[in-house]
Amino acid sequence: MLNFSKKHNYPGVLICVEGIDGSGKSTQIELLYSWLKSKNADVILTQWNSSELIANTTKKAKKKNLLSGRTFSLLHAVDFADRLERTIKPALKAGFIVLADRYVYTAFARDVAREVDPKWVRNLYGFAIKPDLAFYFDVSPRDSLERICSNRQPGYYEAGMDMKLSNNPYKSYVIFQNRIAEQYRNMLDEFELIKIDAKESIHKKQELIRAKVLEVLEKNKIKV
Repeated sequence: MLNFSKKHNYPGVLICVEGIDGSGKSTQIELLYSWLKSKNADVILTQWNSSELIANTTKKAKKKNLLSGRTFSLLHAVDFADRLERTIKPALKAGFIVLADRYVYTAFARDVAREVDPKWVRNLYGFAIKPDLAFYFDVSPRDSLERICSNRQPGYYEAGMDMKLSNNPYKSYVIFQNRIAEQYRNMLDEFELIKIDAKESIHKKQELIRAKVLEVLEKNKIKV
């Protein structure tokens, strides 16, 4: 049985947020982090693809456009394994609340969208810990693109340009992100992801998230 298919036995709590780019998930988990800190809770925040062990390798490979679907998956799996062992597990063992901005479900969605076999990807991340709570922020790829372009242009891999879906990066972005969103929707029941409407106000989304988080913390006897 894969680890992420069964509940962990650590005293801490693991909560993650998922969604395509521009879904507002990062804003929400940062608000949640600040709120928990204001309650003097023992909490840490970790982000996808942030391990120093592999960061330079990934960055160089991206610049040279050398990443295939499987190579992408393997590099991110190494990054995740490092953060799991160095950051996530020690914090959970110490009874901390661990907030993850993206988790293994990002790999399950993105890598499969890059035509990597779903079973292969799930087995690759079979060592992962199942989160106590996982939110999926649902937004249309076109709304996502509009939000992204208000601050910056979509990146080469973010737009799926490596997939040769379209010569137009904006069209490619919508096509590729739609593939990713489809994979997320397919995972809602499989992994019990809680769907959040990204169009709702920031305040309303945060209220819903806090209510769900408090339920899980109370269940695990963690007071805030």
